[in-house]
Amino acid sequence: MRNTRQGASALEGGDIVSMQQLMETIRALQQVVASSKADQDMILVEVQAKQAANQNRFQDDLAVSRANNEELRRANEELHRDLQRMSERTTDEQTPSILVRARPMSFSQEIMDTVIPASFMGPKITFTGVEDPKAHITTFHTKMMISGGTDAMYCKLFMGMFSDTTLDWFIILPDGHITSFDQFLTLFKKQYIVNQAPTPVSFDLFDVKQYQGEPLKEFLNRFRALVVKLHTKDEDMMVHAFKRGVLPGPFSDSLIRCCPKTFNEICHKTVAHIVAKEEVIEKRGSIDPVRPQETGHPQPMRVHEATTEKKASGKMLPYETRKPQTRAQTKEGAPTRHNFRMDLKKLIVFPNVADRLKSPPQTDKRLGPSKDTWCEFHKAFGHNLRNCLALGFLLNELVRNGFL
Repeated sequence: MRNTRQGASALEGGDIVSMQQLMETIRALQQVVASSKADQDMILVEVQAKQAANQNRFQDDLAVSRANNEELRRANEELHRDLQRMSERTTDEQTPSILVRARPMSFSQEIMDTVIPASFMGPKITFTGVEDPKAHITTFHTKMMISGGTDAMYCKLFMGMFSDTTLDWFIILPDGHITSFDQFLTLFKKQYIVNQAPTPVSFDLFDVKQYQGEPLKEFLNRFRALVVKLHTKDEDMMVHAFKRGVLPGPFSDSLIRCCPKTFNEICHKTVAHIVAKEEVIEKRGSIDPVRPQETGHPQPMRVHEATTEKKASGKMLPYETRKPQTRAQTKEGAPTRHNFRMDLKKLIVFPNVADRLKSPPQTDKRLGPSKDTWCEFHKAFGHNLRNCLALGFLLNELVRNGFL
């Protein structure tokens, strides 16, 4: 019993010691936390102080920058006002022009004293002495209509376009001889009258003919250009001359049937025919799709049909074989091969030639032994365009008729 009490007292004394140690440890931790908190507060105070100092420094720099910008703005405005005053003073003052005269010229003194501004843009064309003088004068007037100018400026700019023999002719004219631009043009036209094209007359329209193989668009442009030069108003004559000049064919037949009354109607019909012809050419130039072969399974044969049917002799050909014909049946034998200047692919789609070629019926079969050779005329495989008999006979017929 005594031992039990002694053990309990010893245990109680050990608990008291451990509790004291624990309390000391807690107090030590509290001191450490308090010291770390104080250090954090000091650090926070220092950071806040640095931020405040940086903000004050930024405000000072911003104020200085604004002051500098304001000073630069005032200096810029003052410089702008000075430049404006200088430009106004320059426009008000008249700078005397310095006239340099190296030698006597064919122009009068009044024309020579005229100064052409440096910013004035004159026509950039040249006359060498072989061009049409009337066309050159028309071009000059058209260019100067945009820029404008005085009579003296016209004289100097017109002379500035001379070169080669034309400049030599101008230099040998008497000094001070030219006093106006009209007089200058009169001398110019008399000197180069041999280069002037003859004045067209209304009946020249009947001389405009469509060439063999010329597209209708080019013929219309040539005919319309001459109409513009003639300034004619006779609609009946223009219509009749155009119908006489166009080559015979489907378009000429359509003009005869519809009987247009004015040249504008002819232009509209020509444009419509050209558009339709281009669509036909584009369609002929495209390759038609080949119909795919059927891949169905054949029906099975019955036993008695398989035994009684005779086997086909020879190999089955994927194209139709030609039946033997005599020389009388083959239209005088093989067609004559002509060497045309144009390629056969382009020749068969040419507007005037394509209208006279009879298009063969389309087929999905191979028209010859070669499975990789394509015929643009038949739109089928089997032979090439050079070996096409049907096309050869048609071209022979056109050659015999004098069309090709």
